[in-house]
Amino acid sequence: MAGTILLTGAAGFIGSHFAERLISRGHDVIGLDLFDAFYDPAIKEANVRRIRDLGGSFTLIRGDIRDGELLRELPDSIDSIVHLAARAGVRPSIADPLLYTDVNVRGTQELLHLADQRGIRRFVFASSSSVYGNNEKVPFSEDDRVDHPISPYAATKKAGELICHAASHLQGMDCICLRFFTVYGPRQRPDLAIRKFARKVLTGEPIPRFGDGSTARDYTFINDIVDGIESALAWTSRVGSSGGAGRFEVVNLGESRTITLNRMIQVVGEVFDRIPHVEEHPEQPGDVARTFADVSRARDLLDYAPNTEFEDGMRIFAEWYLREGARQDGVV
Repeated sequence: MAGTILLTGAAGFIGSHFAERLISRGHDVIGLDLFDAFYDPAIKEANVRRIRDLGGSFTLIRGDIRDGELLRELPDSIDSIVHLAARAGVRPSIADPLLYTDVNVRGTQELLHLADQRGIRRFVFASSSSVYGNNEKVPFSEDDRVDHPISPYAATKKAGELICHAASHLQGMDCICLRFFTVYGPRQRPDLAIRKFARKVLTGEPIPRFGDGSTARDYTFINDIVDGIESALAWTSRVGSSGGAGRFEVVNLGESRTITLNRMIQVVGEVFDRIPHVEEHPEQPGDVARTFADVSRARDLLDYAPNTEFEDGMRIFAEWYLREGARQDGVV
Protein backbone atom coordinates (compact mmCIF):
# COMPACT_ATOMS: atom_id res chain seq x y z
CA MET A 1 0.00 0.00 0.00
CA ALA A 2 1.76 3.14 -1.23
CA GLY A 3 1.01 6.74 -0.34
CA THR A 4 0.15 8.42 2.95
CA ILE A 5 -2.58 7.48 5.42
CA LEU A 6 -4.66 10.22 7.06
CA LEU A 7 -5.61 9.01 10.54
CA THR A 8 -8.18 11.12 12.38
CA GLY A 9 -8.32 10.87 16.16
CA ALA A 10 -4.68 9.80 16.06
CA ALA A 11 -3.88 10.93 19.61
CA GLY A 12 -6.78 9.12 21.23
CA PHE A 13 -7.08 5.70 22.81
CA ILE A 14 -7.71 3.60 19.70
CA GLY A 15 -6.05 6.06 17.33
CA SER A 16 -2.70 6.13 19.10
CA HIS A 17 -2.52 2.33 19.17
CA PHE A 18 -3.34 2.17 15.48
CA ALA A 19 -0.82 4.91 14.67
CA GLU A 20 1.86 2.82 16.36
CA ARG A 21 0.84 -0.20 14.29
CA LEU A 22 1.04 1.79 11.05
CA ILE A 23 4.42 3.28 11.94
CA SER A 24 5.75 -0.18 12.83
CA ARG A 25 4.69 -1.35 9.37
CA GLY A 26 6.62 1.48 7.71
CA HIS A 27 3.63 3.55 6.59
CA ASP A 28 3.66 7.34 6.24
CA VAL A 29 1.01 8.69 8.61
CA ILE A 30 -0.60 12.10 9.02
CA GLY A 31 -2.41 12.21 12.35
CA LEU A 32 -5.22 14.73 12.81
CA ASP A 33 -6.54 15.40 16.30
CA LEU A 34 -8.33 18.30 17.99
CA PHE A 35 -7.03 17.70 21.56
CA ASP A 36 -10.32 19.02 22.89
CA ALA A 37 -11.22 19.16 26.57
CA PHE A 38 -13.59 16.15 26.61
CA TYR A 39 -10.85 14.67 28.78
CA ASP A 40 -7.44 15.94 29.86
CA PRO A 41 -5.45 16.78 26.68
CA ALA A 42 -2.26 15.86 28.58
CA ILE A 43 -3.29 12.22 28.19
CA LYS A 44 -3.31 12.62 24.42
CA GLU A 45 0.03 14.44 24.55
CA ALA A 46 1.49 11.39 26.29
CA ASN A 47 0.04 9.15 23.59
CA VAL A 48 1.67 11.25 20.88
CA ARG A 49 5.05 11.06 22.60
CA ARG A 50 4.77 7.27 22.46
CA ILE A 51 4.10 7.38 18.73
CA ARG A 52 7.00 9.72 18.08
CA ASP A 53 9.34 7.58 20.16
CA LEU A 54 8.95 4.90 17.51
CA GLY A 55 10.54 7.11 14.87
CA GLY A 56 9.19 6.59 11.39
CA SER A 57 7.11 8.97 9.32
CA PHE A 58 4.46 10.55 11.54
CA THR A 59 3.17 14.09 11.14
CA LEU A 60 0.74 15.48 13.71
CA ILE A 61 -1.76 18.16 12.75
CA ARG A 62 -3.84 19.76 15.48
CA GLY A 63 -7.22 20.64 14.10
CA ASP A 64 -10.91 19.93 13.66
CA ILE A 65 -12.36 17.47 11.14
CA ARG A 66 -15.10 20.06 10.50
CA ASP A 67 -12.52 22.60 9.27
CA GLY A 68 -12.78 22.29 5.50
CA GLU A 69 -10.03 24.82 4.88
CA LEU A 70 -7.60 22.87 7.06
CA LEU A 71 -8.50 19.65 5.23
CA ARG A 72 -7.90 21.26 1.85
CA GLU A 73 -4.37 22.19 2.95
CA LEU A 74 -3.40 18.61 3.80
CA PRO A 75 -0.65 17.05 1.64
CA ASP A 76 -1.55 15.70 -1.78
CA SER A 77 0.13 12.38 -1.00
CA ILE A 78 -2.83 11.09 1.05
CA ASP A 79 -4.40 8.04 -0.59
CA SER A 80 -6.24 6.44 2.37
CA ILE A 81 -8.33 7.80 5.22
CA VAL A 82 -8.91 5.99 8.53
CA HIS A 83 -11.53 8.04 10.33
CA LEU A 84 -11.54 7.30 14.06
CA ALA A 85 -12.22 10.82 15.37
CA ALA A 86 -15.62 11.42 16.96
CA ARG A 87 -17.38 13.00 19.85
CA ALA A 88 -17.73 9.86 21.98
CA GLY A 89 -20.03 8.67 24.73
CA VAL A 90 -23.71 7.79 24.99
CA ARG A 91 -24.60 9.80 28.10
CA PRO A 92 -22.83 13.05 27.12
CA SER A 93 -24.59 12.90 23.74
CA ILE A 94 -27.95 13.09 25.51
CA ALA A 95 -26.81 16.29 27.21
CA ASP A 96 -25.50 17.90 23.99
CA PRO A 97 -27.01 16.27 20.90
CA LEU A 98 -26.36 19.27 18.64
CA LEU A 99 -22.61 19.10 19.22
CA TYR A 100 -22.56 15.35 18.62
CA THR A 101 -24.44 15.71 15.36
CA ASP A 102 -22.18 18.52 14.19
CA VAL A 103 -18.91 16.73 14.95
CA ASN A 104 -19.83 13.17 14.08
CA VAL A 105 -22.01 13.74 11.02
CA ARG A 106 -20.75 16.99 9.50
CA GLY A 107 -17.15 16.10 10.34
CA THR A 108 -17.48 12.76 8.55
CA GLN A 109 -19.09 14.49 5.57
CA GLU A 110 -16.16 16.93 5.37
CA LEU A 111 -13.72 14.01 5.19
CA LEU A 112 -15.79 12.28 2.53
CA HIS A 113 -15.81 15.54 0.57
CA LEU A 114 -12.02 15.70 0.87
CA ALA A 115 -11.83 12.15 -0.47
CA ASP A 116 -14.08 13.11 -3.38
CA GLN A 117 -12.02 16.19 -4.24
CA ARG A 118 -8.72 14.26 -4.07
CA GLY A 119 -9.90 11.04 -5.69
CA ILE A 120 -9.09 9.08 -2.51
CA ARG A 121 -10.69 5.65 -2.90
CA ARG A 122 -9.87 4.02 0.45
CA PHE A 123 -11.93 4.99 3.51
CA VAL A 124 -12.28 3.25 6.89
CA PHE A 125 -14.95 4.61 9.23
CA ALA A 126 -15.21 3.86 12.97
CA SER A 127 -18.83 3.10 13.76
CA SER A 128 -20.17 1.60 16.99
CA SER A 129 -22.13 -1.31 18.40
CA SER A 130 -24.46 1.33 19.84
CA VAL A 131 -26.26 1.44 16.47
CA TYR A 132 -27.95 -1.86 17.43
CA GLY A 133 -29.86 -0.24 20.29
CA ASN A 134 -31.73 -2.76 22.40
CA ASN A 135 -31.64 -5.41 19.72
CA GLU A 136 -33.34 -8.50 21.15
CA LYS A 137 -31.66 -10.97 18.78
CA VAL A 138 -28.17 -12.06 19.78
CA PRO A 139 -25.49 -12.14 18.67
CA PHE A 140 -25.82 -8.88 16.73
CA SER A 141 -25.39 -9.33 12.99
CA GLU A 142 -24.62 -6.68 10.39
CA ASP A 143 -27.80 -7.79 8.60
CA ASP A 144 -29.99 -6.88 11.59
CA ARG A 145 -32.10 -3.75 11.21
CA VAL A 146 -30.64 -0.80 13.10
CA ASP A 147 -33.46 1.70 12.72
CA HIS A 148 -34.05 2.32 16.43
CA PRO A 149 -31.02 3.98 18.09
CA ILE A 150 -31.63 4.97 21.71
CA SER A 151 -29.08 7.78 22.04
CA PRO A 152 -27.95 10.71 19.89
CA TYR A 153 -24.46 9.18 19.77
CA ALA A 154 -25.83 5.97 18.28
CA ALA A 155 -27.89 7.95 15.78
CA THR A 156 -24.82 9.88 14.62
CA LYS A 157 -22.90 6.65 14.06
CA LYS A 158 -25.73 5.19 12.00
CA ALA A 159 -25.87 8.45 10.05
CA GLY A 160 -22.13 8.19 9.44
CA GLU A 161 -22.59 4.73 7.93
CA LEU A 162 -25.33 6.03 5.65
CA ILE A 163 -23.32 8.96 4.29
CA CYS A 164 -20.34 6.63 3.78
CA HIS A 165 -22.60 4.37 1.72
CA ALA A 166 -23.77 7.30 -0.38
CA ALA A 167 -20.18 8.43 -0.94
CA SER A 168 -19.10 4.94 -1.90
CA HIS A 169 -21.91 4.72 -4.44
CA LEU A 170 -21.39 8.18 -5.92
CA GLN A 171 -17.60 8.46 -5.73
CA GLY A 172 -16.57 4.89 -6.50
CA MET A 173 -14.95 4.71 -3.07
CA ASP A 174 -14.01 1.48 -1.33
CA CYS A 175 -15.39 2.07 2.15
CA ILE A 176 -15.70 -0.15 5.20
CA CYS A 177 -17.56 0.81 8.39
CA LEU A 178 -16.36 -0.96 11.54
CA ARG A 179 -18.79 -1.39 14.41
CA PHE A 180 -16.57 -1.44 17.50
CA PHE A 181 -17.80 -3.31 20.58
CA THR A 182 -16.71 -1.78 23.95
CA VAL A 183 -12.97 -1.44 23.45
CA TYR A 184 -10.71 -1.63 26.53
CA GLY A 185 -7.02 -1.93 27.35
CA PRO A 186 -3.98 0.23 28.09
CA ARG A 187 -4.59 3.97 27.47
CA GLN A 188 -8.36 3.59 27.70
CA ARG A 189 -10.14 6.94 27.98
CA PRO A 190 -10.68 8.09 31.58
CA ASP A 191 -14.44 8.48 31.07
CA LEU A 192 -14.92 4.80 30.26
CA ALA A 193 -16.22 2.43 32.93
CA ILE A 194 -13.26 0.09 33.36
CA ARG A 195 -10.77 2.93 33.90
CA LYS A 196 -13.17 4.84 36.16
CA PHE A 197 -13.73 1.71 38.24
CA ALA A 198 -9.98 1.07 38.44
CA ARG A 199 -9.45 4.53 39.90
CA LYS A 200 -12.26 4.10 42.37
CA VAL A 201 -11.23 0.66 43.59
CA LEU A 202 -7.67 1.88 44.19
CA THR A 203 -8.82 4.94 46.13
CA GLY A 204 -11.47 3.06 48.09
CA GLU A 205 -14.35 5.00 46.56
CA PRO A 206 -17.64 3.20 45.87
CA ILE A 207 -18.20 1.97 42.31
CA PRO A 208 -21.53 3.20 40.90
CA ARG A 209 -23.59 0.35 39.50
CA PHE A 210 -26.51 1.43 37.35
CA GLY A 211 -29.23 -1.20 37.45
CA ASP A 212 -28.89 -4.68 38.96
CA GLY A 213 -25.58 -5.49 37.25
CA SER A 214 -27.08 -7.89 34.73
CA THR A 215 -26.38 -5.68 31.73
CA ALA A 216 -23.69 -7.25 29.56
CA ARG A 217 -21.06 -6.00 27.12
CA ASP A 218 -18.90 -7.60 24.47
CA TYR A 219 -15.59 -6.23 25.77
CA THR A 220 -12.98 -6.15 23.01
CA PHE A 221 -9.27 -5.85 23.75
CA ILE A 222 -7.43 -3.03 21.99
CA ASN A 223 -4.94 -5.33 20.21
CA ASP A 224 -7.78 -7.27 18.60
CA ILE A 225 -9.43 -4.03 17.47
CA VAL A 226 -6.16 -2.79 15.96
CA ASP A 227 -5.78 -6.08 14.09
CA GLY A 228 -9.27 -5.58 12.69
CA ILE A 229 -8.65 -2.00 11.58
CA GLU A 230 -5.40 -2.98 9.90
CA SER A 231 -7.15 -5.78 8.03
CA ALA A 232 -9.98 -3.43 7.04
CA LEU A 233 -7.49 -0.95 5.58
CA ALA A 234 -5.81 -3.77 3.68
CA TRP A 235 -9.25 -4.82 2.39
CA THR A 236 -9.84 -1.36 0.88
CA SER A 237 -6.50 -1.62 -0.90
CA ARG A 238 -7.19 -5.16 -2.10
CA VAL A 239 -10.66 -4.55 -3.52
CA GLY A 240 -9.61 -1.20 -4.96
CA SER A 241 -6.77 -2.76 -6.93
CA SER A 242 -9.31 -4.57 -9.09
CA GLY A 243 -10.79 -1.29 -10.38
CA GLY A 244 -14.46 -0.70 -11.18
CA ALA A 245 -17.21 0.54 -8.90
CA GLY A 246 -16.63 1.23 -5.24
CA ARG A 247 -17.26 -1.44 -2.63
CA PHE A 248 -19.04 -0.86 0.68
CA GLU A 249 -19.15 -3.07 3.76
CA VAL A 250 -20.29 -2.88 7.38
CA VAL A 251 -18.41 -5.20 9.74
CA ASN A 252 -18.62 -5.97 13.47
CA LEU A 253 -15.38 -5.95 15.45
CA GLY A 254 -15.98 -7.56 18.82
CA GLU A 255 -14.69 -10.40 20.96
CA SER A 256 -17.96 -12.35 20.50
CA ARG A 257 -18.22 -13.00 24.24
CA THR A 258 -20.31 -11.19 26.82
CA ILE A 259 -19.40 -10.09 30.34
CA THR A 260 -22.00 -8.83 32.79
CA LEU A 261 -21.48 -5.60 34.68
CA ASN A 262 -21.32 -7.57 37.93
CA ARG A 263 -18.58 -9.80 36.53
CA MET A 264 -16.67 -6.82 35.18
CA ILE A 265 -16.68 -5.17 38.62
CA GLN A 266 -15.53 -8.45 40.17
CA VAL A 267 -12.62 -8.74 37.71
CA VAL A 268 -11.58 -5.12 38.37
CA GLY A 269 -11.27 -6.07 42.03
CA GLU A 270 -9.34 -9.24 41.21
CA VAL A 271 -6.71 -7.64 38.96
CA PHE A 272 -6.04 -4.86 41.49
CA ASP A 273 -6.33 -7.15 44.53
CA ARG A 274 -9.02 -5.01 46.10
CA ILE A 275 -12.59 -5.60 47.24
CA PRO A 276 -14.93 -3.34 45.23
CA HIS A 277 -17.55 -1.42 47.17
CA VAL A 278 -20.67 -1.06 45.02
CA GLU A 279 -23.09 1.85 45.20
CA GLU A 280 -26.43 1.11 43.56
CA HIS A 281 -28.12 3.56 41.17
CA PRO A 282 -31.14 3.39 38.85
CA GLU A 283 -30.61 2.45 35.22
CA GLN A 284 -29.62 5.38 33.03
CA PRO A 285 -31.37 6.47 29.82
CA GLY A 286 -29.52 5.55 26.65
CA ASP A 287 -27.83 2.46 28.11
CA VAL A 288 -28.46 -0.76 26.21
CA ALA A 289 -29.13 -4.03 28.01
CA ARG A 290 -26.40 -6.00 26.21
CA THR A 291 -24.04 -6.05 23.27
CA PHE A 292 -22.85 -9.24 21.60
CA ALA A 293 -21.07 -9.33 18.25
CA ASP A 294 -21.49 -11.88 15.51
CA VAL A 295 -18.00 -11.65 13.97
CA SER A 296 -18.47 -14.22 11.20
CA ARG A 297 -18.39 -11.55 8.49
CA ALA A 298 -15.18 -10.11 9.95
CA ARG A 299 -13.65 -13.58 9.96
CA ASP A 300 -14.65 -14.21 6.35
CA LEU A 301 -13.80 -10.78 4.95
CA LEU A 302 -10.83 -9.74 7.09
CA ASP A 303 -9.50 -12.98 8.59
CA TYR A 304 -10.34 -11.38 11.93
CA ALA A 305 -9.49 -13.66 14.84
CA PRO A 306 -9.93 -12.04 18.28
CA ASN A 307 -8.25 -14.15 20.92
CA THR A 308 -7.93 -12.12 24.12
CA GLU A 309 -9.88 -13.47 27.07
CA PHE A 310 -11.37 -10.70 29.20
CA GLU A 311 -9.44 -11.68 32.32
CA ASP A 312 -6.15 -11.71 30.38
CA GLY A 313 -6.83 -8.33 28.82
CA MET A 314 -7.75 -6.91 32.21
CA ARG A 315 -4.46 -8.06 33.71
CA ILE A 316 -2.60 -6.24 30.91
CA PHE A 317 -4.74 -3.16 31.52
CA ALA A 318 -4.04 -3.30 35.27
CA GLU A 319 -0.27 -3.50 34.71
CA TRP A 320 -0.42 -0.41 32.50
CA TYR A 321 -2.73 1.44 34.88
CA LEU A 322 -0.47 0.91 37.89
CA ARG A 323 2.53 1.97 35.81
CA GLU A 324 1.07 5.04 34.05
CA GLY A 325 -2.69 5.48 34.15
CA ALA A 326 -3.01 5.93 37.91
CA ARG A 327 -0.57 8.82 37.82
CA GLN A 328 -2.55 10.47 35.00
CA ASP A 329 -5.72 10.09 37.07
CA GLY A 330 -4.15 11.56 40.19
CA VAL A 331 -4.16 8.28 42.12
CA VAL A 332 -1.29 8.32 44.60
